[in-house]
Amino acid sequence: MSNAFSVTRLTRFGGLPSSAAKPKTQALLFDLGGVLIDFDFSRAFRAWQPLSRLSLGEISEAFQFDAEYEKHERGEITAFEYFDHLRAMLALEHDYHRIAQGWNSIFIGEIPETLAMAQAARTQLTCSAFTNTNVTHQVHWSAQFPMVASSLDRVFASHQIGYRKPERQAFEHVARELGVPLGSIMFFDDLPENVQGAESAGLQAVLVRSPGDVRSALLGIGCAL
Repeated sequence: MSNAFSVTRLTRFGGLPSSAAKPKTQALLFDLGGVLIDFDFSRAFRAWQPLSRLSLGEISEAFQFDAEYEKHERGEITAFEYFDHLRAMLALEHDYHRIAQGWNSIFIGEIPETLAMAQAARTQLTCSAFTNTNVTHQVHWSAQFPMVASSLDRVFASHQIGYRKPERQAFEHVARELGVPLGSIMFFDDLPENVQGAESAGLQAVLVRSPGDVRSALLGIGCAL
């Protein structure tokens, strides 16, 4: 779930490829967190601080997007196993329910400008999402923001497919499922490492720093917004 130039494809700086080299775009693929849904991971730290003997600053320093975090997002370990890891990492002393409440508190709301553009683009191209997520988060954001999933043809979740961005296998899996070549997918993400991974796999890729980056890219391929 948060932020070199090539003439042959979109780059993480939001640039458009030359029209001569650009493959025809057949599908759009959006990240969720930071692109369609706003979030702030520090909200979880604030929610967890009363459950821990650590200070807020110590919790922020202790938390790691580590191997267990990645396993959780690939569905290789359960939420209970990951929350046990969090309890040890952050000295959390309360039950799983309180930990899960803090875990889900990161979500703020839909990003309406980008969501509206995805809805408009969907009338012209296949429009899907690919998110690095876990079952607890997916249950939460699906219930809190039902308009997001209903605005898309498909949602690819890392914990369901067994791969996470920026792994090449993740993008290859999505392309196979969509039935389109890798190079015909335009991918939007707010993290440079994910954009770089998508580019390496052959996708057209755009680094999203604001809804304006999405708008520029979609207009560049002729989407009517």
